[in-house]
Amino acid sequence: MLTPARVVLFCGLLILTLTVINASLTDVVTPEFQRAEVLAGLASVGLMLVATLWTRANPRSTEREDLTGEHGFILDRRLSPVLREELGWGSHMLLTATPAATVMVYWRGDVLLRRGLIRHDAFIPAAISNRVMESQKIISLVNTALFPGRTEFDPVLNNLPAVLVCPLSHEGIVVLGGWSKRCFSQSDERWLQGWVQRLRTSLESDSLLSNPDCPHFVI
Repeated sequence: MLTPARVVLFCGLLILTLTVINASLTDVVTPEFQRAEVLAGLASVGLMLVATLWTRANPRSTEREDLTGEHGFILDRRLSPVLREELGWGSHMLLTATPAATVMVYWRGDVLLRRGLIRHDAFIPAAISNRVMESQKIISLVNTALFPGRTEFDPVLNNLPAVLVCPLSHEGIVVLGGWSKRCFSQSDERWLQGWVQRLRTSLESDSLLSNPDCPHFVI
């Protein structure tokens, strides 16, 4: 509990205690005295409620979970140098400016990028990813333990506690996996959506698969 909330809670308890003591020491109870006691009791309860709401509005930050995976950077070499630079810059910013542990970009049946903590398993879009591409709306899984379809993202990284899935038009998605539950804020979502809009424009104008036999490369 934050220090200001502790002070408010202490004041509420103090007023309530003094109200009870005052009532027990009074010999004559008048209507005015009863009204004063009720108002004092309501004031003390109100202060304690404020302290409780204050604590809930400022929760302690969740500690990082022990995620298993290897640190890596896998990028599709078939992309143009400009697009590779865009993917490298954007993924670096997401990993450093947000509580993301891993980033994956999926486009037209191919995984173009994996960065951060990664796995090498093949990713196949399932119910959640398909819904994101159909609705063109970002989906935030603040606590993946509450979602039965969370195993869809195990090929990205096992047991991700939180996931952001952002549509990349109707043909792709960007998956952002967090270090802990409820770690992503609305500003993180807006930042991701802004970069994805820019990335979408670059992808649609890039000559992807111009050399389909060219292998991926790993940094």
